[in-house]
Amino acid sequence: MATTAQDVRLIALSLPDSSEKLAWGMPTFRVGGKIFVSLADDDTSIGVKCPEEDRAELIAAEPEKFFLRAGHDDHYAWIRVRLAAVRNEAELRSILTDSWLQAAPKRLIAAHPELTADTD
Repeated sequence: MATTAQDVRLIALSLPDSSEKLAWGMPTFRVGGKIFVSLADDDTSIGVKCPEEDRAELIAAEPEKFFLRAGHDDHYAWIRVRLAAVRNEAELRSILTDSWLQAAPKRLIAAHPELTADTD
């Protein structure tokens, strides 16, 4: 079953203190006032936080899944994910949780150790 924008919305909003807000005409999901995921205007991909030093490795390993939007993502700690290439709900949850952990305030992360169990 293909991953959809609705799947993204449900998982993103299930993360602690997350909210949805339109920005640039697209749905974005935030924690602590910071965006951790945005849906593309055609609902086929998402942008998530990703350390710049990790992006090239992810793209090289799975170019059908991960990409950068040229001229837009070059100098930001973001990567794009094609929803059609996401294997299942567990993988989507992992991607969104990792992005949430990069944006969330430290006190909120500390209050939810279950979210960091897979990243240690």
